Amino acid sequence: MAHVVVLGAGIGGLTAAYDMKEQLRPSDKLTVIAENPYFQFTPSNPWVAVGWRTREDITLELKPCLEKKGIHLIATAAKRVHPDKNQIELADGKVVDYDYLIIATGPKLAFEEVPGSGPNGGHTHSVCTVNHAAETAQTWAGFVNDPGHVVCGAMQGASCYGPAYEFALIMDADLRKRKIRSKVPMTFVTAEPYIGHLGLGGVGDSKGMLESVLREKHIKWICNAKVTKVEPGKMTVAEHNDDGSVKKEHELAFKFSMMLPAFKGVDAVFGIEGLTNPRGFILIDEFQRNAKFKNIYSVGVCVAIPPVEPTPVPTGAPKTGYMIETMVTATVHNIRNAIDGKEPDQKATWNAVCLADFGDTGAAFVALPQIPPRNVNWFKKGKWVHLAKVGFEKYFMRKMKKGDTEPVFEKYILKMLGIERLK
Repeated sequence: MAHVVVLGAGIGGLTAAYDMKEQLRPSDKLTVIAENPYFQFTPSNPWVAVGWRTREDITLELKPCLEKKGIHLIATAAKRVHPDKNQIELADGKVVDYDYLIIATGPKLAFEEVPGSGPNGGHTHSVCTVNHAAETAQTWAGFVNDPGHVVCGAMQGASCYGPAYEFALIMDADLRKRKIRSKVPMTFVTAEPYIGHLGLGGVGDSKGMLESVLREKHIKWICNAKVTKVEPGKMTVAEHNDDGSVKKEHELAFKFSMMLPAFKGVDAVFGIEGLTNPRGFILIDEFQRNAKFKNIYSVGVCVAIPPVEPTPVPTGAPKTGYMIETMVTATVHNIRNAIDGKEPDQKATWNAVCLADFGDTGAAFVALPQIPPRNVNWFKKGKWVHLAKVGFEKYFMRKMKKGDTEPVFEKYILKMLGIERLK
């Protein structure tokens, strides 16, 4: 009998659990360890933050979903992974042994790297978790009754820029619906060297298109921006030249702010030699397997991926849903190979496919592969993207509730974009 443990139950973790169950033998055991007892559909958090969705709309209780598939759930945070012992120490002091481990924790949100930032004791909001988004919604409900300057964006070291653009434009759409947009000056602050870089070096004409959208919506921007501190109602931002020198210091007064933080690896794995890089992300080979601890695999945002290119202010590379899905597929097949005494032979397809909602319109992009030079470099916008993302949310939530193992990104998004398969 083999015991496989999945650490994390987000988009990567829950998908990995369902797919792994399909690959295991009847005698094998599968356990999911999750900090929270629920699954959250993270892409919908910007909608929650303006009150277009509720927490209940985008969460599922894990226990009934997993139990009907014969998967054991431990809804307790992991305190520390001990790879030399094949054990996970939990926050309650208990220990879980494993034969194979899939790390799918997602990131730690490094708000502490910018003094005064973040929702817990800081002065900026977040849409990174459903809890953060629900808290943001409460503040937003008060803000629209007494509006003022909004600052939105992504701080240095961030590696997922799409939600920053999404939230800025969703706020714009919500303010226009309320007929108070004229009362809200907006500034977009980003570590990207230019609008539309997205941590990918741009995709298609993302620079021109997104600049055009921001101009049309009267949203000013500051690029190559490093946020140095946040105080109540004031953000200090150093704008840099292409050579890394400081071009200008900005003091931005604001009444409402949402800033995405830099990501790090979670505390349970941070600093484990051979398992993580200096930022705490999991080191993997081409088969999603750690080179030192060969029974440990990893998928999702917690995986170490180098930046696409050097930038004056640090930027990270995103891990989009399609990429994560292919990481999961490769991982579960390689673990089954290992159980059968075979060598791994499955590799993930590191392509970026994304739908970004702008409130009443949106943008879709395909970068194949994610790291240039690319075979496909495609970026389009239109109202159809907004409708497609609404449909995708419902489709994915239904898949997670049923425990369906079909490749959701390949079936839904690629077909919608007229792409049969990305190889």
